[in-house]
Amino acid sequence: MNRYTILYLLFGLTALSSCRNEDIVAYPIEDNTGEKVITEYLGLYMLNEGNMGSNKCTLDYLDLATGVYTRNIYPSRNPNQVMELGDVGNDIKIYGNSLWMVINMSNKVEVANAMTAVSRGHVDIPNCRYVTFDGGYAYVSSYVGEIGAESVVGGVYKVDTTSLQVVSKVNVGYQPDELVVNDGKLYVANSGGYEALQGRGYDRRVSVIDLATFRHEYDIDVAPNLSLIRADQHGRLWVASRGNYGDYSPRLYLLEKNVAGKMVRSDSIDTSVSGMCFEGDSIYYYGTTTGSNHKPVNTFGIIDIAKKEIVNRHLITEPEDNAIKTAYGILVHPITHDIYIADATNYVSSGKLYCFDREGNFKWFTWTGDIPGHSCFLKRELKINP
Repeated sequence: MNRYTILYLLFGLTALSSCRNEDIVAYPIEDNTGEKVITEYLGLYMLNEGNMGSNKCTLDYLDLATGVYTRNIYPSRNPNQVMELGDVGNDIKIYGNSLWMVINMSNKVEVANAMTAVSRGHVDIPNCRYVTFDGGYAYVSSYVGEIGAESVVGGVYKVDTTSLQVVSKVNVGYQPDELVVNDGKLYVANSGGYEALQGRGYDRRVSVIDLATFRHEYDIDVAPNLSLIRADQHGRLWVASRGNYGDYSPRLYLLEKNVAGKMVRSDSIDTSVSGMCFEGDSIYYYGTTTGSNHKPVNTFGIIDIAKKEIVNRHLITEPEDNAIKTAYGILVHPITHDIYIADATNYVSSGKLYCFDREGNFKWFTWTGDIPGHSCFLKRELKINP
């Protein structure tokens, strides 16, 4: 299903469900997973999107050493925050000693102490989407225009991570989503979702920005409706396209440098990639598409980036009595290689976090906030913020 269609559906569903107190977690709720994992990775933060228009974005925390999963920790850590986190959590990352949370429809990036989740402040950025970092700066992609309004060209905002002030902005393509720093350049995947809604078709470009000058250099033609973009350990880029729900199907594309030193599209893999993470020379991924009965169809697998092919199409073994309904996020523990998969379930009530071992065997699941999908690990030793 088109993500933008889902957003509109959720907005309508919110009107029916926003008064249901049983779906609102007002105070932290703990659940014990029954597993203790003691490594340099202390825990896992989970940012739950929440239903659009309901201000129900929440932050959960899994303490790996105790196995305790706590839902909705932000209000108790920040009792003076009137609106808590806000509306639609879209990305979460740790940089230095700070936790950065992109709150899409609240037009802000919330920044907190990574160890305590106590707020440091926030950065106002319109229709913000994703964040990445380099050299003491945060780079935040933004649709700029409001949902439902006339589509405008998107941008990337440059933020000083110490002062939390926007210091510059550069224009990119239409409705930019993920972005990644690679070899002194910033690469931005443009989706063009609003453009398509207004009948002009999806954007198909990756915008390239030189970080030294913070100027747009060139665009790479890839495929329509780009979403994810990641750099592997060899300096190549992997870009996921959702397709155009017509003659272009979802696909994963590889970008490599040509003889002139510019990134170009070089290869592709025929699979839907809705979420992915790297583990050495492997990409762990899931794809969520809509089946003939209009219900989500999940696929889970591993891509060998050296061979440029799928080497495992059965990544996990789901419990028969508790299968994943709507895969919405994936993360692999760097040491234990446990696989964590977020399940948005029905998009309107509590989601789930599943844990599988490195062989894909089911270990446990726990309930999360509404629409879990964005997560990151907390390490024992944090670097001082540049």
